[in-house]
Amino acid sequence: MNKENLEKLKRYLKEELVRRERTSWKNVARPSQKIPPGDWRIWLILAGRGFGKTRTGSETVRQWVTSGMCQRICLMGHSLQEMRRVMIEGPSGLLSISKQYDGLDYKPYKRELIWKNGSVAQCFAATSYQQLRGPQFDGAWIDELAKFPQPKEAFDQLMFGLRLGKCPRVIITTTPAPRKFLYDLLERKDVVVTRGSTFENENNLAPSYLEDIKNTYQGTQLGAQEIDGLLLDHRPGSLWTATVLKYTSTLPPLQRCVIAIDPAVSSGDHSDETGIIVAGQDVEGQGYILQDLSGRYCPTKALDIAASAYCEHSSCEVVVETNNGGEFITDLLKLKYPGLRYHSVKAKKNKYTRAQPIALLYEQGKIYHKHCFGRLEEQMLSYTPESQASPDRLDALVWALTWLFLERPLKRSPHFWTI
Repeated sequence: MNKENLEKLKRYLKEELVRRERTSWKNVARPSQKIPPGDWRIWLILAGRGFGKTRTGSETVRQWVTSGMCQRICLMGHSLQEMRRVMIEGPSGLLSISKQYDGLDYKPYKRELIWKNGSVAQCFAATSYQQLRGPQFDGAWIDELAKFPQPKEAFDQLMFGLRLGKCPRVIITTTPAPRKFLYDLLERKDVVVTRGSTFENENNLAPSYLEDIKNTYQGTQLGAQEIDGLLLDHRPGSLWTATVLKYTSTLPPLQRCVIAIDPAVSSGDHSDETGIIVAGQDVEGQGYILQDLSGRYCPTKALDIAASAYCEHSSCEVVVETNNGGEFITDLLKLKYPGLRYHSVKAKKNKYTRAQPIALLYEQGKIYHKHCFGRLEEQMLSYTPESQASPDRLDALVWALTWLFLERPLKRSPHFWTI
C-alpha cells in the first residue's frame, strides 16, 4: 500500500471512529433511557407510546451482555410472535441495534439469541409462563407487562429463576394500564421507576402523529395513560375512584379563587415536587380545579409561578403550607410580593384524614376538573394510608379545596390557621 492510500485509510478509520462515537447509545440516549445508578433489582419504565421503551430495553440488554454482567438472560413478552416482531426483529429490537462485532446469532427454532462471547438469551411468552420453571438467569427484560393476562404470576415465576450472578436484574418496559400489580411494584423498595412521555422522543416521531395525538388526546384520561404513561386506576384503599372525577371545559363566572402551595424541602432531580394548585368556586358552590402548576422548583421559582397565576385569576388568594420548614416561603412572599394576599396553614392531622372530606366533595359531585390533570389524578387514585411516596400535588389540592369549602377564615389577618 502506497503512502497516499495509507493516508486515505487512516482518515477513513478516524472518521468512522468519530461517527461510531457520535451515534453510540451513550451519546444519543436521553437521561431517562440510561441505566440508573444505585443498588436496584428492578428497573420499571412506565412511559407513553413512542417514548423509546423498546430501544431502551434492547440497549440495556446489549450493555449487560457486552460488559460481561449477564450471561443468561430471559426475554419475556405477551406472546412469542410479538417478541419476535418487536423485541428481536423490530426497528429497535436486539438484532437492529446490535453491532456486527457483537456476533449475535438468532435461532428462532430454539427461541434463543447467542452472542459471540457465549451469552444466551431465551424467549418466553407470558401466556406460557409455567415454562419458566427450571431455567435460571442473571438478567431479564419484560416488555409490555401491563398487557399480560396474568402479570403477577408470570413475574413471580421469572423472579424465582433470577438467581445467578452477584446482582441479577430485570428491566420492565411498558405503557401502563389499570393493573393492581403495577401499583404493587411501585411500592417495592428494590424498584427504581422511570416515567416518560411520548413527546420526549419527538425528534424521532412524525410531526403529524405528534400533532394528532396532542389535539385529540392531550388533557384526557386516555391521553394521560397512553401519552404520559400514568396509572389512572384507583388502588384498593384509596379515597378516590375514576368514576367521581368529572370534567368541564366550560367554566361559569367564579366567585373566588385560591392558589395552594405545598412546598418541597429541596429542589434536586430526586426531590419531592412543590405542589401548586389553582382552584375556584362559583356562586352555586361548585368547585373547579383550574390549573396544576406543580413541579420541582427552587423557592423563588415556585413563588414566581404562583404570583403569575395570582395575576391571571381574579378574587385570588395564596395558601401556603408551613409544615417541614415551609415558613421560608411566606417570608419570601413578604419580601418579593408584598402586595399579594396570602395565608399560612399548618397541618395538625395526617394527610389521609385531611383528604377525607375533600374526597367526599367529589363523591357529592361538587368538584370539576377543567381537563384531565394526569399526574395529580394519578396521586388521587393511588394514595392510601400505606403509601410511601409524598403526594405533593394532592396535598396542594386538599389545601385549596379545604380553604374554599371548609375552613375559610373570616378575617384577613393574622395570616395563619390550622386544621
